[in-house]
Amino acid sequence: MAETGNMGPGKTERQARYDNILRAANHHGKRGMPPVDSWNPPFCGDLDMRIARDGIWFYMGTPIGRMPLVKLFSSVLRHDDDGRYLLVTPVEKVGLQVEDVPFIGVELDRICQEDGSDALVLRTNVDDVVVISQDHPLRFQIDAETGGLTPYCLIRGRLEARLGRPLLYQLADLGEEAEIDGENWFGVRSCGRFFAMMLMADLTRAMENSPS
Repeated sequence: MAETGNMGPGKTERQARYDNILRAANHHGKRGMPPVDSWNPPFCGDLDMRIARDGIWFYMGTPIGRMPLVKLFSSVLRHDDDGRYLLVTPVEKVGLQVEDVPFIGVELDRICQEDGSDALVLRTNVDDVVVISQDHPLRFQIDAETGGLTPYCLIRGRLEARLGRPLLYQLADLGEEAEIDGENWFGVRSCGRFFAMMLMADLTRAMENSPS
């Protein structure tokens, strides 16, 4: 099977797992996004792999510089409800570290749908493209110390993308006021749904203190 493979002479178990996961992602990715949420293989330990806050993937402390490899690994990434991030194939799953969330939002567009309503389309650093909606909602996190605002979008499964300051400013340009439970909120609309960013009274300070 493409997922298993054998350790060749001098190949460590860790490197064998790396290669097996890569082969599995390539094999199953030919038929679309692998159904990792339906796979339940045994846990085989942690891999020395990390996704930094800026979205760069590292293996054994070295950045993975080839984007096609990053995309393959991201296609078999899963975030379980216990908080663990895993790379999953039909025959094994291994853990990895994620400093914040695995993806970064890199491009945001507003389109007009057939019914005349506006929709916001987000592209990530691994070229996932989603329409911000009930299935791919925005959430906004406020830093307790600085009051800065950070947007996140659900991409697939429990995997999220963080939107940096340029896209936050773009969201602010597209934003509008809405009354919720008697209070004035600022937020954005997409696919007919209002995504509240924060109270109008707190907006200016949050924009000034938001992380890049």
